[in-house]
Amino acid sequence: MSIFYRGHEIGTRRVDFFVEKLIMVELKAVIQLEDAHLAQAMNYLEAYKMEIGLLINFGAKSLQFKRVHNNKLLNHDEKD
Repeated sequence: MSIFYRGHEIGTRRVDFFVEKLIMVELKAVIQLEDAHLAQAMNYLEAYKMEIGLLINFGAKSLQFKRVHNNKLLNHDEKD
């Protein structure tokens, strides 16, 4: 996905995987998931206009995962 600033492309970003074009999957290999990792996953959901994602960390002693939601889309669906 391209990133624009004042009409100029300044870079790109990409999510690791999409499952069935419905679920975004972001993989990490860090000792501990931090708030910044969660914020990144949530930003990806917004940018790709998706409702649900998974943040998976393979770097800890045991597998860590979090389900992330795009609250803007979920709250909009509840109002309809």
